[in-house]
Amino acid sequence: MNFSSLSASSASLHPLAQYGWDEDWEAEFAPYAEQGLLPGRVVRVDRGQCDVVTLLGTVRADTEFVVPRDPMKVVCTGDWVAVDPEGGDPRYVRAYLPRRTAFVRSTSSKRSEGQILAANVDHAVIAVSLALELDLGRVERFLALAWESGAQPVVVLTKADLVPDPVALSYLVQDVETSAPGVPVLTVSALHGDGLDVLVAMVGGGTSVLLGQSGAGKSTLANALLGEDVMDVQAARDVDGKGRHTTTTRNLLALPGGGVLIDTPGLRGVGLFDAETGVGQVFSEIQELADGCRFQDCGHESEPGCAVLAALDSGELPVRRLESYRKLMRENQWIVAKTDARARAELRRDWKRKGAEGKAAMEAKRRGWR
Repeated sequence: MNFSSLSASSASLHPLAQYGWDEDWEAEFAPYAEQGLLPGRVVRVDRGQCDVVTLLGTVRADTEFVVPRDPMKVVCTGDWVAVDPEGGDPRYVRAYLPRRTAFVRSTSSKRSEGQILAANVDHAVIAVSLALELDLGRVERFLALAWESGAQPVVVLTKADLVPDPVALSYLVQDVETSAPGVPVLTVSALHGDGLDVLVAMVGGGTSVLLGQSGAGKSTLANALLGEDVMDVQAARDVDGKGRHTTTTRNLLALPGGGVLIDTPGLRGVGLFDAETGVGQVFSEIQELADGCRFQDCGHESEPGCAVLAALDSGELPVRRLESYRKLMRENQWIVAKTDARARAELRRDWKRKGAEGKAAMEAKRRGWR
């Protein structure tokens, strides 16, 4: 039986349907099916090799033929690929299908390369531990990358059992909701099972990636969703509440109720990578206010008729939100400018304009002192 040439109408009954296979993937794969290759989804990548779940089970395949110079095009957990049929030793990944979504971060602040953490994701589940003081700026950073990826973000406040006071918990949720417009914010205690049913219903049937810092309770949450202890769990340090890296690779795992979960290592650095649209989505209230500014290119610094600054003065817009917005926009501009000559030129012009405005303001003050 030629498994790779099942009709599009039977895609829902396809053995890989639980992993996200559908009619559109079937159509994309058709040219490779004609070559006798097998469809499969990458469940793990490790040192030039990857594990691929196929119609014949999980196989080990070499990625030698799909190693580009561009790090954004390397095979990643979540990719749909075409692999050699039985008989090849070793087996090779011959190609991967165009990605629908991709969660990308900057590799470091000193380089302009992006790193793909997961591909073809429907939901980005951002785990935030209530065992530590909330870092709303970091939450906004994760959300910007999630929106930019094309996935629907969900914020999960883990270890809710550590906040027994319902009033205090409600305030924490409210703080996160203010920083995450349009994003569901859930409280979960994996230890007691509280809130898991809501999360399962929200992400079930698709592909979800689990993101967060070490110690955020991702592995415990993953085990709770999987219904078994698949991921190793270690306690956070008592000194600072920070966790250890219990997950060292990105693993795609089948959920018992349908769909799959990609668990990722804890992320210490979450650098933006060409995420202007995502930043705008996170700070949608600032974007809406900006529509009322007198000047279309208003920088919301000191321009007359700035609706954003007016909202700041009235208390409608919190100072922290505007400062966070400015910080992420500056960082994103810097990353884009490293890779885009036109963006670099625009950034230099912007710097010169602001420098000239600053000098003019100082000169005006100096004249006023006379």
